[in-house]
Amino acid sequence: MNASDKPILTANLSQPAPNRFARMARLIRPQDWLASMLLGLHAALVFGIETWVAKGFLLFHFGSFLLWQPVIRGQQKLYWGQAVLIIATAGLLAAAQSLWLMALWIALLLALIGGQVPSLKERAEGLIALLAATYLLFILLVWVVPHLISPPAISDLLRQIARYAPVILIGVIFFVRTGRADERNAASAVDLLYSLLLFFLVIVLVLGAFVFRQINNTHYVFALAQALLVIAALLVALSWMWDPRAGFTGLSQLLSRYFLSVGTPFERWMQRLADIAQQEREPEKFLALAAQEIVTLPWISGIEWASAHHKGSAGHVAKFSTDCSTGDLKLNVYTRWFAGPSLVVHMRLLTRLLADYYEAKVREQEQRNNAYMRAIHETGTRLTHDVKNLLQSLRSLCSAIETSSDQEAEALRRLVQRQLPQITKRLQTTLDKLAVKSTDKVGWIAATKWWGQFQQRYAFENLAFETTEMPESTTLPAELFDSVADNLINNALSKRQANLPVSIQVRMEWNGKLALSVTDNGPPVPDGIANKLFLGPVPSSRGLGVGLYQASRQARSLGFTLTLAKNAHSSVSFVLSRELAVG
Repeated sequence: MNASDKPILTANLSQPAPNRFARMARLIRPQDWLASMLLGLHAALVFGIETWVAKGFLLFHFGSFLLWQPVIRGQQKLYWGQAVLIIATAGLLAAAQSLWLMALWIALLLALIGGQVPSLKERAEGLIALLAATYLLFILLVWVVPHLISPPAISDLLRQIARYAPVILIGVIFFVRTGRADERNAASAVDLLYSLLLFFLVIVLVLGAFVFRQINNTHYVFALAQALLVIAALLVALSWMWDPRAGFTGLSQLLSRYFLSVGTPFERWMQRLADIAQQEREPEKFLALAAQEIVTLPWISGIEWASAHHKGSAGHVAKFSTDCSTGDLKLNVYTRWFAGPSLVVHMRLLTRLLADYYEAKVREQEQRNNAYMRAIHETGTRLTHDVKNLLQSLRSLCSAIETSSDQEAEALRRLVQRQLPQITKRLQTTLDKLAVKSTDKVGWIAATKWWGQFQQRYAFENLAFETTEMPESTTLPAELFDSVADNLINNALSKRQANLPVSIQVRMEWNGKLALSVTDNGPPVPDGIANKLFLGPVPSSRGLGVGLYQASRQARSLGFTLTLAKNAHSSVSFVLSRELAVG
């Protein structure tokens, strides 16, 4: 049966049903319930727990305890099992006539009050806890324990002091101002470790005094002093062993290692999570494998997760669950038993590591997608520039045909016969690049052959061509030089469209390295654009502004560099050259 199917007792520990009494109850502070609880306990002890009057005061004491207790929140619904446990405890406390049971109950109350001290922030709240703890310790050592010894080990004067003096401490609690409006349903945090240590210290003190009294047959006060001295010596020894000493790591480090691991294979989980992260690239598959791994921990029975596009689960659903959501990843961890505060912190640490790895996988996948889309975009823009260059070559041929005379018909026919096959070949190469699995094969041809074809292609553009003697074995990547030369010449020709007398010089030279330069005497490149010309896209009124950027990247991939050698008013020069080998 699931927790949601259990019958629930819809009883509220701190809200009476009638509205008038509910409003009055809200005026009662938690410290008032604490003082009432102590007052009821004191009255029951003074009258004698075997009398009927004391049993009524014990029921009043337990009711006040339920309204004050810092463990169960006031608005929390009670299951039938919890209600039966509360009723059985009240009946046992009222029906039992054992001072040993009362001593155990007082020690438990003292542990609960002491366990709240680390979470208290106001001085007034600390004073209230100090007064309550002082009363409980006083009534335990001066009234309850002495009555366990036969005959009673206290004098009549001390008995009268124990009967009336503690009422003053309880009365002070009523009049302490906390400086803020306490909410009745706010449950203070109780430190389990502090409570356990304080509980065992009180038990050891009481039992130690009783043992010393019985063995040495001494007065109770001396037996109590002996028990205090033994406990003090043990505390001094523990404090000495707490910090690391020569050859000893210290109790603090031993406890730290224990509480940090909480008995779970934390290092093994970290190693396994890292291994899964290296093996699986897909975020959702990684999350499923990591969830299967986390349910192997002994105290986790199952886990449910929900991301932006996927949800799943591993293991099986249990009664107790903890929400460990982080960012966009929703995680719900089911445990075999109720998870305390330290275990919840540990679980959230484990799930936070899982969420961090998952988010890293998501970012990695987004980067892969962005890289793929960027490659598609760059390929498209580069092909666009190639098509523009081919279109410019066709326009040059058309211009030559339109402006030629009848005497130049034969020369024009030979030019067209030479250029059209080259343009067709370059266009086919551009279309082949659109294939998804195209192989980037580089076609190398003789430099002299490429230079002759290049001169013929721009024979009618009024360009000045210069070259130096080159070895016959010199080769160059035709696609790279076609793309770079077309981009540079088209950019230079665009300056003529503004009716400027721009002269363009194209030079191919060999002086230990192959270099192609395009120089014009038009306006220089603006400084803001020149500084990032080969680093990324730049503003352009005629295109996408990525032609030279892509040409530079293509040149670097083939061992060449494209630079802006000169950028003066009368001399703008771009150079494509092969990188020299260093040392």
